[in-house]
Amino acid sequence: MVPTPTRRHLLSGLTLAALPEPARATPGMPRAGTAAPPEGLAAWGQFRQALLRPEGRVVDTGNQGISHSEGQGWAMFCAERCDDRASFDRLWDWTRRTLARPNDRLLAWRFQPGAPQPVADRNNATDGDIFAAAALLLAAQRWAEPRYAEAGGAMAQDVLRLLVRQVAGRVLLLPGLHGFEEAESIIVNPSYYAFPLLGVLARAVPDPLWLRLAADGLELLRQARFGRWNLAPDWLQIDRRSGALCLPGRWPPRFSYDALRVPFYLCWAGLAEEPVCRAAARFWTDPAHRHVPVWADLTSDAVSPYPAPPGLQAVTRFVAVRTGQGSGGGPPLKAERPYQYYPEILRVMVLLAAADSPSG
Repeated sequence: MVPTPTRRHLLSGLTLAALPEPARATPGMPRAGTAAPPEGLAAWGQFRQALLRPEGRVVDTGNQGISHSEGQGWAMFCAERCDDRASFDRLWDWTRRTLARPNDRLLAWRFQPGAPQPVADRNNATDGDIFAAAALLLAAQRWAEPRYAEAGGAMAQDVLRLLVRQVAGRVLLLPGLHGFEEAESIIVNPSYYAFPLLGVLARAVPDPLWLRLAADGLELLRQARFGRWNLAPDWLQIDRRSGALCLPGRWPPRFSYDALRVPFYLCWAGLAEEPVCRAAARFWTDPAHRHVPVWADLTSDAVSPYPAPPGLQAVTRFVAVRTGQGSGGGPPLKAERPYQYYPEILRVMVLLAAADSPSG
């Protein structure tokens, strides 16, 4: 029987992550060579057929057909989990050729097909870097490929070197290298803290800073809760002097498409007892809702007038089950038509997370 994981399990696992598997695997942390469940394999096959182009580019159907490091990193991770080396190789080959940055090992965040300069903005997106690095490191072990280990380790090292800041006594993770640091404050995206993968990166690049990043990230999420349901925000601003938290004015003040990944990642990492997970489950299962809402306004407490698509409801069910606030029942969650990138890649990851999660 797997012991009930706690915050201490995650943080202790990070301090020991450099030791060989499986002796020091953290509950919820992806392990090299794990077999994907049949439903995860089927969902990945459907996603691959619909949205992975022959050259290795994932198409974001909800965003004018662009590709980005987030989608490439998530798809690489799914391909490795499904032991799909052919797709992994195509994905990584396109990603490294197209999104490589000139002075570091991070990835440019966006590719716009048909534009005069398809990669005009060379800023990175940290969640894409973390998933791509973890996928490369896991792939290196699964397929005994040293060049994947080198690339993933270098990317993980640059996450630590370039994207971590110490502000008001906290270690914080920048969402990107440029555009999120101001004279008096810093902005973070809580959903970029991919807790299940931090141990994978720490094993390849041992450094006590991973522990600080995870510990301070968890404490931040305990404090950064807003509105009637005490939910995590999509974006969060931290005052450099006082450390005070507030909702930045540059984005809608919502728990929405980004922040729903916060409880998902925590539950995946075996941290379902965290308050932010229980709050999200209560929100999604609130009997006052006419449907499962996809967002809540954290200042007015208004909720989306339309339901979350099936792929995102897979996230809500996963969190409800892991927090003990739902059975995971209900009608089967079939893919939308037309097939949509963001909900469906999250559905695939939910299904694959079951193989890593302590109760999966």
